[in-house]
Amino acid sequence: MTYSKDFRQHVLDYKEEHELTFEQTSQHFDISCRSLFRWADRVEPCTKRNKPSTKVDMEQLRCDVESHPDDYQWERAKRLGVTQSCIHYALSRLNITFKKKHLSTQRQMNKHAALSSKN
Repeated sequence: MTYSKDFRQHVLDYKEEHELTFEQTSQHFDISCRSLFRWADRVEPCTKRNKPSTKVDMEQLRCDVESHPDDYQWERAKRLGVTQSCIHYALSRLNITFKKKHLSTQRQMNKHAALSSKN
């Protein structure tokens, strides 16, 4: 659970005001000591990891998606030498999301469109 910036600041101010240790503050607010140590370094909550992709080359993945648009993630992972979850997260960083449509689903949609146009 992420605590708000105001609450974090309130806890740290309370600690300073009452000259408490991290352990005493932890017990008073029922928050782990480790959280208090992190808040002392940085009060703002982290919303994203600022970590670049390290296992897969994003440009190579983009080219792979263009050349093989219908492949599964595990097939891309095998070609690029990484895991399927690595491909999943890399595709989300590239904002590439799509669902495959099966032939039967497309036929049903066409049939429904044909019936709608007759009415």
